Amino acid sequence: MAELKAIASQIRRDIVRMVHGASSGHPGGSLGCADFFTALYFNVMKHNPDFDMDARDEDVFFLSNGHISPVFYSTLARSGYFDIKELSTFRKINSRLQGHPATHEHLPGIRVASGSLGQGMSVALGAALAKKLNGDNHLVFSLHGDGELDEGQIWEATMFAAHHKVDNLISTIDWNGQQIDGPTDKVMSLGNIQEKFEAFGWATLEMNGNDMDDVVATLNKAKSMTGKGKPIAIMMHTAMGKGVDFMEGTHEWHGIAPNDEQLAKALDQLPETLGDY
Repeated sequence: MAELKAIASQIRRDIVRMVHGASSGHPGGSLGCADFFTALYFNVMKHNPDFDMDARDEDVFFLSNGHISPVFYSTLARSGYFDIKELSTFRKINSRLQGHPATHEHLPGIRVASGSLGQGMSVALGAALAKKLNGDNHLVFSLHGDGELDEGQIWEATMFAAHHKVDNLISTIDWNGQQIDGPTDKVMSLGNIQEKFEAFGWATLEMNGNDMDDVVATLNKAKSMTGKGKPIAIMMHTAMGKGVDFMEGTHEWHGIAPNDEQLAKALDQLPETLGDY
């Protein structure tokens, strides 16, 4: 796990540097999900950096809450999809690394544009059903924000997945309790999200998304539960802004960039382990 934790630290450094360099972006949720992305791409998921949009004979991942693109881009670059130097172009003119992932620039690893919240589970369902039709036993993973669950399309897809027994899908909910306008319980209380997914017919798990051991173990347990007639949802508890003390646990860092002084403070807390871009 030491290697995975080192990768996660470097990804967090990339995140704050990318957002600072562009003077815009979404560091809070990106930092909170760094352990999940690291575990998924460097341990759990069987994927091929030699990118093929059809994704036959490999696991695939869809990011639904596309505003946390910094963590996605860093993970893809660090796992070999494109040169890490390209991270310096984040949100710049003519960059392939747009603020929200898009497909028209053909960035390796990006399978769907995800600027509009609520759509990722529907897309993931389509991919999961395609794998079944193609006789491909690999899995589909997706990630969603808890604030994103305010979108009705999520619950339509949730019903569809259970009804059609889409049991090669593992969807993770980043349950950090924060969204752009404030705490989720104040903006639109969803109650117990895990109980909701169970009521909709999903198998569920719960994990500490900022404990690498727990993340790896839970994702692997979810894999062992596939093929049994139910889609799987993981309730992932994270701290928005994890790893940078002045960003942790508040919605205020959902979508603002650190200034020069704040960047220096953040980098002091995040060990450089793989070399900065």
